[in-house]
Amino acid sequence: MDTVLTMMLLFWIGLFVAYFLIQRGLWIFTDVAKGMSLFMIEKALGPGADLVEGRAGSGAKAWIIQGTIWLLAAATFTFEGLWLTHDPNALHSLSSWGYSPSAASLISAGEYTALYGSVSMFIIGAGLHIIPKLVGAKLASEKNGVLSSLLWTFSVLLLIIGSHAPIILTIPVMMIGTMVQILALTSVIINQLLTISERTAAIALPAWMLVFGLLGDPIVATLSVLTGAATTGIGQWMTYHLIGSSFFFLGTSGIALYAASASTGNALWSKVLAGVTLVGGLMTINPLGATDGSMVADMLGPLAESATIELGTTDGVAVAFLMSLSFLPMIAFVGNMMITLRGNGASIEGAGSMEMNLGTWLIIPITIGALFVQTDVVAGAGELAGLSNALSLMAVWLVLVPLTLGASLSLYPAITGRNLLSQTRARWGFWMLAGGALFGISITMIADFIDMALVSAAVEDPVSLVEELRKVGSVMFYGVVIGAVIHSLNMISGLFRGALVETTAANSSSIKSDSYSLASTTSVRRILASGAGLDTEVVPVSQSDEKGSATKL
Repeated sequence: MDTVLTMMLLFWIGLFVAYFLIQRGLWIFTDVAKGMSLFMIEKALGPGADLVEGRAGSGAKAWIIQGTIWLLAAATFTFEGLWLTHDPNALHSLSSWGYSPSAASLISAGEYTALYGSVSMFIIGAGLHIIPKLVGAKLASEKNGVLSSLLWTFSVLLLIIGSHAPIILTIPVMMIGTMVQILALTSVIINQLLTISERTAAIALPAWMLVFGLLGDPIVATLSVLTGAATTGIGQWMTYHLIGSSFFFLGTSGIALYAASASTGNALWSKVLAGVTLVGGLMTINPLGATDGSMVADMLGPLAESATIELGTTDGVAVAFLMSLSFLPMIAFVGNMMITLRGNGASIEGAGSMEMNLGTWLIIPITIGALFVQTDVVAGAGELAGLSNALSLMAVWLVLVPLTLGASLSLYPAITGRNLLSQTRARWGFWMLAGGALFGISITMIADFIDMALVSAAVEDPVSLVEELRKVGSVMFYGVVIGAVIHSLNMISGLFRGALVETTAANSSSIKSDSYSLASTTSVRRILASGAGLDTEVVPVSQSDEKGSATKL
């Protein structure tokens, strides 16, 4: 059987087994496994568990704050990489310290830092808050949540070092970083599964998205190594994009849908669309991201070597079909997000809502561009390969970062018990980050278009316009660095000087409405579509047709 179909089939089987075990368990072994797992993630750590606090929300807070700091590092690395594309000697003075980075290594470091240092930590941190809320239970171990965040941060540091020098003194730095990351992720998964095992409510769809997102990463990585797919080009490409479909897409969708509901007070607009997002994300191949599997090859080190993508006829048809089909869950996600954010006249001017609105608007056009480029490269033509780097940057900085950062900003008061230091700074941070990423990467893409046209026309002489455009693009992207600085300072300062959250309102959850205001005649179908359940209280709202009068101030 071909590589693509084999990996997809085994991936689906692994997810089904995970779903069965979460729902049904293994009779008496369930209690034994729960006791042993709880001992491993907390008691077995000994004095290590006493080094951190175990207060409610401390785990989620640790992940999100560290993700914010990594966001600044990711923006800095990417800016420097874009600058070195037109000025290779800009950092030449650092060579006296033994540090001589290239544009490619800096952009690679920025990608690792953004994906694993920032986006991943936002997803996991928000998940540590969301899943306990949705299942009606406390997080199994807050202390383990904090400790695993420190372990994950160490793995990101190793990935950054490895992106500059994959092997140091015969030591595969990238592979060690990957192993440390898998250890931290395993700890998070066990923590979340123990929390779900104590649930007092049905597992809601955003929670399922987060659970399958967490499980998808280790399942795909294990299948890739065991089946030998990690040694082939198409296997590495599949591993990269399946992790993108599960961990990054579903994780981002889960926290964004919950945050959109929690921040506006609107119930999730459609459970059906949420279900389409969940199932579609697992059953399709997400085209966002790189056009090769080099990142997988680097992270697995000696277990995988870089190889070219070679597709058989069956694999080619399967890849094209599954990538095209991925638009269904994306459209479902976008529709659900937009109506939930704007329902009942809710404002999107608050911190977090603007970021989520930006990512929601741009995910479809960027995916369309990525689909064309991925199909062209996988088919072997390679005529659009020059656009892959710019599209990858757009996917990170205009989709994943805004959605995950926006969700984290929206949930910040509920997690920390304090508001952000300044809403004005939050708005300035949004405009700097959004404007810098949108205009900076777009201008860089225009330069890539010109380079592709010159190569196609066999023109050997460089054109000064290309260099000027890259300069403008890199200068514009500096706005992302400023925006990251503003957001980081705003969130960290808010921990100490932000206004205390006085009362916790009984907001609607991402799944159901606690109450439904009935102001006019309506249908039962419409009430249920708003997220109402059997226990939802229908509150009639009195209306009057009498003419109003001026209010005395």
